[in-house]
Amino acid sequence: TKVFPGDKVQYDDRTISSERHVYLLLNKPKGFITTTDDPYERKTVMSLVENACKERIYPVGRLDRDTTGLLLFTNDGELAKKLTHPKHGIKKLYHVQLDKALSTDDLSSISEGTQLEDGMIIPDTIAWDKGGEDKKSIGIELHSGKNRIVRRIFEHYAYKVVRLDRVSFAGLSKKDLPRGKWRFLKKHEISFLKML
Repeated sequence: TKVFPGDKVQYDDRTISSERHVYLLLNKPKGFITTTDDPYERKTVMSLVENACKERIYPVGRLDRDTTGLLLFTNDGELAKKLTHPKHGIKKLYHVQLDKALSTDDLSSISEGTQLEDGMIIPDTIAWDKGGEDKKSIGIELHSGKNRIVRRIFEHYAYKVVRLDRVSFAGLSKKDLPRGKWRFLKKHEISFLKML
């Protein structure tokens, strides 16, 4: 059977891809939206990775315009689906800077769970940064992929998020990856993601 570009080929209910899979990690700067195309011509994350490879890659999940940090791109649809589906519980670690000190009571309440309009959110962990020296600086780890979830948790308790940075995603770290720069994943990182 002849197969043409654009044809969808399936075997055992799985789509076969002729394109090599690409996995790229970006340390997203502030001011870029996570979309492949924007009708309002705002800056998108795609402009930061446009010359990275010839394959067409897509962001896995989202970071809002003012959020910085790790964003994964790939053309591996199966892996992207796994990393974004709530049932897989993929962990994301954020560094949060608040407009005022987080009280002990509110820290305790957030750790026990916050009832938002779209359900209960219980973080995997939450703590003041640097042992509580600066109570405006918080680390929070979640596996929820709900929209603007970190900002909404703190807004619920009347705190404003001044800075939000995703420092870890699915075990990947932004160590040695400057803001606005990207790199391809190493083989062992790809293997790790596929085992999640």
